[in-house]
Amino acid sequence: MTDTTDVGADPGRSSTPHTGFDLGSVHDALADWRGLDSFLQELTVQAVRMVDSADSCSVTMHRGGRLVTTATSDSEALVLDALQYDVEAGPCVCSLEKGVEMYVADTLSEQRWGPYPRLAAAQGIRSVFAAPLSVQVRVADPPRRSTPDVRRNTVGALNLYSRKPRAFQEDMEIARRFSEQAAGAVAVAQRIEAEAEAAEDLRAAMRSRYVIDQAIGIVMARQRCPADEALGVLRKASQGRNVKLRELCAELVMQTGGSPPKPGAFANRG
Repeated sequence: MTDTTDVGADPGRSSTPHTGFDLGSVHDALADWRGLDSFLQELTVQAVRMVDSADSCSVTMHRGGRLVTTATSDSEALVLDALQYDVEAGPCVCSLEKGVEMYVADTLSEQRWGPYPRLAAAQGIRSVFAAPLSVQVRVADPPRRSTPDVRRNTVGALNLYSRKPRAFQEDMEIARRFSEQAAGAVAVAQRIEAEAEAAEDLRAAMRSRYVIDQAIGIVMARQRCPADEALGVLRKASQGRNVKLRELCAELVMQTGGSPPKPGAFANRG
């Protein structure tokens, strides 16, 4: 049975209660966008700083059909996550899959999740708190429904580790509030990441189109034909050689101009 005996505050840690998120750091990370994983890294570092009981922190997410650790405050958290993935059980795995909080007061007395508690204890970890990173998503409105259907979707789990038993009982509310605020920040970060990827896809498409347009111009000049006919010639050659149209066009531009094709000025505008 899980040990839930209360203990006093650790005199070696700050006795001043934190109130949650460092919004300034979050805003800085969003403004100086370096990708979702970099943002999550900032969250893990901040969690250890804000939750006195936490020695390490990580974020677990689904990627490519499997669980992965997308950010950690240190290498120890990475090892502790990997142990859960190996045995396919543990508080962070359960929190992500079920969308609920999971608390291990003492790994030496914890009976859930098979061998994981003993494995964590062997690494020196005695307490674990895992909270889902859940965001609201709007579902397509069903017919004859006056209000939109909004549901919560768990996109990850925030995992806090401590070397002391019953470590999170004193600041459970702080840890819970931090995870709730972190979930909102992650939702914003994911939208920024999606927009950045979409913008890059558009730039790539524009670069590709520019190269194809150059090749069309070359074929039009050589064969004295209209643009649609020139494009047909290029497509036929692409299929005949079993290469992508853009690659064939880039090769033609290189052969004609003596240098790799360069994108137009529009591709460099931010």
